[in-house]
This record gives sequence, structure tokens and C-alpha cells, in this order.
Amino acid sequence: MKKILYFGFAVLLTTNSMAQTKVDRSKQPKPGPAPTITIKDPVTFNLPNGITILVVENHKLPKVSATLSIDRGPIVEGEKAGVNEIMGQMLGEGTTKMSKEKFDLEIEQIGANVNLNSGGGSISALTRYFTKAFMMMSEAIQNPAFPQASFEKIRTQKLTGLKSSEKSASAISARVVAALSYGKNSAMGEFETEQTIKSITLDDIKKAYKDNITPSRCYLTFIGDIKPDSAKALAIKAFGKWKGTQLLTPSVNNVNNVASTEINFIDLPTAVQGELTVGNLINNPLSNPDYHALVIANQILGGGAESKLFMNLREKHGFTYGSYSRVGSGRFQTQFSGSAQVRSEKADSAIAELIAEIGNMRDGKISEEELKNAKAKYNGSFALGMEDPERTASYASNILINGLQKDYYRTFLQKINAVTIADVQRVAQKYFDKNHTRIVIVGNASKIIPNLSRLGYPIKMYDKYANPIVEKPKEVKINETKKSEESVSAANVIFDYLNAIGGKEELKKINSTKAAFTMSFMGRDFEGTDIKMAPNKHYTEVKMGEMKVMQSSFDGSKGYQAQMGQKKELDEKEIKEAQDDKALIPQLFYITNDYQTSYLGMGKAGDEDAYKIKITKPSGKVSVEYYSVKTKLLLREESTNSEGGNESTIMTDYSNYKKVGNVTLPYTITQTVGEQEFAMSISDIKINEGVTDADFKQD
Repeated sequence: MKKILYFGFAVLLTTNSMAQTKVDRSKQPKPGPAPTITIKDPVTFNLPNGITILVVENHKLPKVSATLSIDRGPIVEGEKAGVNEIMGQMLGEGTTKMSKEKFDLEIEQIGANVNLNSGGGSISALTRYFTKAFMMMSEAIQNPAFPQASFEKIRTQKLTGLKSSEKSASAISARVVAALSYGKNSAMGEFETEQTIKSITLDDIKKAYKDNITPSRCYLTFIGDIKPDSAKALAIKAFGKWKGTQLLTPSVNNVNNVASTEINFIDLPTAVQGELTVGNLINNPLSNPDYHALVIANQILGGGAESKLFMNLREKHGFTYGSYSRVGSGRFQTQFSGSAQVRSEKADSAIAELIAEIGNMRDGKISEEELKNAKAKYNGSFALGMEDPERTASYASNILINGLQKDYYRTFLQKINAVTIADVQRVAQKYFDKNHTRIVIVGNASKIIPNLSRLGYPIKMYDKYANPIVEKPKEVKINETKKSEESVSAANVIFDYLNAIGGKEELKKINSTKAAFTMSFMGRDFEGTDIKMAPNKHYTEVKMGEMKVMQSSFDGSKGYQAQMGQKKELDEKEIKEAQDDKALIPQLFYITNDYQTSYLGMGKAGDEDAYKIKITKPSGKVSVEYYSVKTKLLLREESTNSEGGNESTIMTDYSNYKKVGNVTLPYTITQTVGEQEFAMSISDIKINEGVTDADFKQD
């Protein structure tokens, strides 16, 4: 299918207004005073097996929360990347005494919330049910069943999730930024791939559990309607006999930032925007004397809709819907970064403005109003976060893990409100390093790279797995004869393709095709039929069960597209594009006066080297086609769609070629529109059989 039609539905929202006191809305409300933070010091106990128990009483509500966290630090998983995350999910798949179904049902019946993960778990329940819920959580952590069927299910889900993120610019960017910053073989730079997930076995899960789920370096925090003595007794009953591996604090070496600012580019032809990240590595433990000034500096630069980045890139220039920054923290090296998703043609300008705003912070171009608003914003968000029991629990354990003063969080806002403009400038100069920063861009290279050179930074190309792309010598094989790439022409690439799939004479004999296919989209399976008749008649039907969900028809002069009962006639432009194909194998007519073809050089379609051919069709529609250097077969077609004023790239991949009579045709066609992927698998193709003009009637 060459085109997929989307129908939009409008939802009308109405609101009722009430009479209010007249307010001057031209002025921003003045921020209120900083909220007072009251956090009791926890009562602390230690168990012989290494568990530290912290209890913070709060009897306002009949509810108790408990969090078990294992302080293991970063782990290098290597060829088994993803094993600990899957192991954490497996903790919720039942215990040696209770199936998952029964466990979930009992938790639901008492209205508790249980979360389990590779770093421990948490439980929240009404006081009257807390003991039962807590004992169930401890059972899940200490005696997981690890059923094979659940493992297969979770691993399959993981693989599906990885596949769905392959065309996501934001997912690719997050992976590559970490890999390039820390190193692909480090705990903080490695990432999961289809290969690493497939290599994981149930024995690997059990080993990861044995190595990492342990009472050693474990913190158990109770918050709520519980007495310290009761919490201690319950902890001893649930975890007192638990034994496990002795954990050591991991040693993680710092990584150097780049010697000078550079651009790292990842080409994603289907991306409708450029995903930009500008940043550098920093050290920012919670005990850092600069910590509070850094919090405010980040809030001013990119902490929200009032920040410099947001006001510049969105409000002033309209490059993006939003631009933000973040400053990491913790015992190990972390990142400062600014980011945005911008229109491809404005990527270079957005980078220049982003770098400029970092420079403004370093130069102290910060107003008293910006400082005041940043403090007010952070005061409110910090106080709101105190209502989350899990966050409060993390505060209690953070004090012990990081060697902080007992009043660290009680005095947190006092330190925030003491920050001055001079403090903000000082930390910006120290931590926002615009001269040794890595600019990572994921987007359509053909639209973005031509304008990047004006920025003056070196550009290095990487694939979506953070591997450097090294240009190959300009010498390739064509028809087994060694020639320089300069001698390649669109004509001989097209001729080679026609010969590879059967030869011009055989292809001219094809008057009709009828294909049955299955298609997967958003986790659902569909069946369909695709019918074509020379020169350019076609009909496509997609069904889910007995229900027709999509139809597309063209009889050579008019046509329609329909989805879920809504029908749309083809407009003049769409009709001209449908008439572009002069044969069922359109390449037969590419080397004629009706088409313009040009050779664009070498490229990549997936992992294959390919020749890129630009095709301008009679309607004016332009596409770029990729033909395999090795097999000569068509691998990919890229085109641009502009519906509803929004431009998107449509990428169609062709693979799994098979013989049908005397010709060779693709049996797998995968179309990507933005980050949505439609995979069509053909089960049967009939040539010159069972197709008549009646199949294309415009009912």
C-alpha cells in the first residue's frame, strides 16, 4: 500500500463559567511565601542481615507505605543487557506458594498497591490491611516463582517494545546520547537490543536475581500510621531470615567530555522533526555545595514554560512546542543537557539559540524577575512532591546513603531561597560547558545537514546504535565489472533491477496481480487483499475479522479511500498521482520522457549498501528509491506527504523477495509514517488470474 489515510475526529469541550471577582489578568500573580517543610527524623534500626529500617510516623490518615530499596549502584550487563529489568518484572509473576492470578486478586481485594522491580519494591495499604499486604510483598521478593511461560511472555513484550521504538527519534536519541557520553560498554551507556534480549534465558534471570536481590545494602522505609516498634517487629518477621549475596559499592570511573564541541548526527529519514540534545557530563552529588544553585540555574534555563529556552525557541521563534533542560544528580557522574524537538529546516537555528542561551547563563544575563519566578516554581513543586509517600521515603534513605545532614530536606527550601544571581552565574560557568559539549541530532539528514556547516562544529555521523559511520571508498561493482561510482547512472541501476526480477520482456506480460496479505498495526492483526490491473487500476481492502476497516480504489480516472465507514473521493492531485504508474512494474517506464531520474550516490537501506535514485513522476511527485548494490533489488522508497498542512515522510521497505512464476516480487512490505509502522506480509500472489474491470467499480 502506497498511502494510508487518516481521519480526524473533533471533540467539542464546553465549560461553565461562574461569576468571580474582577482580576487584572495582564499581571502575573505574585508568588506566595516559601512553604514550610516538616519532615520528622526517622527512627532507625539495623538487622543482622544488612537491612536498615527507617520509620517515619504520621498518624493523620489510617494508611501505611513501605519501600524496600537495594543500593546496588550501576551494573554492567554486557551481552545480556536488559536482564535485570526483565528479572524485576518477573518478581510480579507469582511466588513459589501463590500464582500470579491469586496474588493479584488478594492484593486487589484489600485495596493495596504493590510495585516490584529490580531494585526492590513498595507497598501501600490501609492500616488494617497493611500487615497482610506487606507480608505478601516480602514473599514476592524472597520467593519468586519465575515461571517459564511468564518469562517467554515478558521477553516477547520486550522485543515488541524495542521494535516499535526503532523509528522513534526520541528513543534513538536517548540511547545514543547515553552511549556516546558514557561509552557503549559502560553501565550507564549500554543499551538493550533485539540480540541481547533474545540471548537472555530463564537461567540468566535466576542468576541476576541471586546476584542482585539481597538484604545487603538494603533500606526498608515505613511511612504512615505505624509505630516504630511495630514496624521493626513486622520487618523482622518478614525479612529477618532473608540471606543473600554481599553487595559492594561499585567503582565507576569518570568519563571525559569531548575535547571541543562537536555534532553527532543520526540519520532517520522518516523523522518529521529534528530531535536535538546539547549537553556535557558533570558531577553533582546531593552533598554538592553547588547543588541548590544548580537547581535554580536549571529552572531558569529550561525548567518550564517560563524558562529561557522555552521563551526563546517556542515563544520567540516558533521552532518547537517546547524546549527544556535538566541537571542530573547522584553519587555517580551524570549529565547536564538541553533539548528540543524542532522543525527540520530550523534545526541549525535552534541549536544556535540553545547554545546562545547557555552562554547567557554563563555571562550572568539573568534578571531578578527570572530568579524570583524560578524559586517560586521550585518551592511549589517541592512542597507538592512531599505528598508522595514514596518520595518522602526516598528522602529518608537518601540521607543515609549519601551521608547528608539530618536536616538536609527540612532546610532544602531555605538554601534554595538563599541563591543569588551571582551563584547562578558561577554554577553555570562551572557546569554548563558550551565549549566541550556534545550536540546530538536525530533527524532527516537530507533536510538538516546542509545548513549545519554554518555553525562551525565538526559533524560526525553515527547509526542508531551509536556506531560511527565510516565513508567507504568510492568504488563499487556493477554487473560484476569494477567501475568508479561516478560512472553509475540512474538508467543502469533501473536496468539492473528489471533484469534481477525477471527481465523486461517477462515483466511486460504482467497485466494483473492479486495478493492476499496480513498486516500488524498497534498490536492488532488484519487481513487484506490488494488487486491491480495495468496500467494503473488498483483496489485494496483491509479487514479485521469480518469488518472492513479500510478500502482504497482507483479505476484509472477516479477513485476513493474509505476508513471505518467514512468515504473520501480522490481529489485532482491524488488522481494525478494515482495515474503516475504506467505499468504494474512502474520501473519499466522510468527511462522515458514522462519521468525524470537522477542518481544521488550511495546510501544505506537498513544494513545494506544501496544506490539512491531520485524519481520525479509525471504528476510532479518526487520519491527517492534505494536499490541494493549486491542483489540489485529495490529495498526502499521514500516520499513526502503533505496532508492537512503537515508534512511527513513515508518510508516503504521491500524485502523477502520470492519467485512468482518467471518473476521475483517482494513478500514483505513495511511502511513507516513518522513513528508509526505498518508491516504487511503477503501470503499469496496470483499473476494474470482472477482480476476483471468489475473489481475497480466505483460504488
